[in-house]
Amino acid sequence: MEFNLDETIELLSRTPKVVRDLLGGLSNNWVDFRKHKTAFSPSEVIGHLIAGEQTDWIPRMKIMLSIEGSKNFPPFIRESFDKHLSLEERLDQFETLRMQNLETLKNSVSTNDLQKTGFHPDFGEVTLQQHLATWVVHDLTHIFQITESLALCYKDAVGPWIKYLRLLNV
Repeated sequence: MEFNLDETIELLSRTPKVVRDLLGGLSNNWVDFRKHKTAFSPSEVIGHLIAGEQTDWIPRMKIMLSIEGSKNFPPFIRESFDKHLSLEERLDQFETLRMQNLETLKNSVSTNDLQKTGFHPDFGEVTLQQHLATWVVHDLTHIFQITESLALCYKDAVGPWIKYLRLLNV
């Protein structure tokens, strides 16, 4: 599948609803579960998505679109989110930020801009198209991570069916 800006926006606009449908109203046993001690819990995944909305996707896009100044991206700090917010507050904040950021994206980028570049601290020169495609896959990766976490909560409870549940055999 080739990159398509409209289809990118189409998918990115769905993530807030998907994560709210998966996590909204669940007990802490579900949303605070960690696959291992250094993994994000589902609730922390939302915090991480918020951090991306605030400091990664649109700010880096603006660097690539800028005519003047440095094209260097600042480092992204994975855990730079407010750990004191409740899950519902995080879901609300993520939804608000995502809708604002998608409006900025729609109003700022045309297909003519997709080959503009910035300089990533680890990867070097990257294009706006690569950046936007990564945003989509980043969302999908974290939706998978949330789903995996929820499934692992019942890993011991499924008994012999574990044999057929690929998500639990990780």
